[in-house]
Amino acid sequence: MNYLLWALIGLVAYTFVAPLMSVATTDVPSDVAVIVSNTMLVVAAGAVVAVSNEPVVEYLTHPDAPYMYAAGICLAVGILAYYRALSMGPVSVVVPIFGMFIVTSSLVGFVALDEPVTARKMAGIGFAVLAVYLTAE
Repeated sequence: MNYLLWALIGLVAYTFVAPLMSVATTDVPSDVAVIVSNTMLVVAAGAVVAVSNEPVVEYLTHPDAPYMYAAGICLAVGILAYYRALSMGPVSVVVPIFGMFIVTSSLVGFVALDEPVTARKMAGIGFAVLAVYLTAE
């Protein structure tokens, strides 16, 4: 399947995460919500790996494994903070601010990964910043 189709599937599914988590964390502590929702993620990912027969153990010491571990730390901090913010603030403000990762990740891609900087990409980043400014109170 084409990566754009996967991206669209991810978009549709992830669209509902913030509103559902906001409702859930009205009475459920955000840290509990993290455990439950991310356990479901780990179980699902484990099932996909099992069905696809992808080896796991050999990649734990792969030369690129430190990047995987660092990404895991960043993901843990980011999701814990995101769910906490959703439990405290309005989805319409929290999500756009969290969504600024599109801008910051793009900038890291330009600087650290030598990805090409184009006028179109910079315009998109500018519009993303403007969108967050206009939606986040």
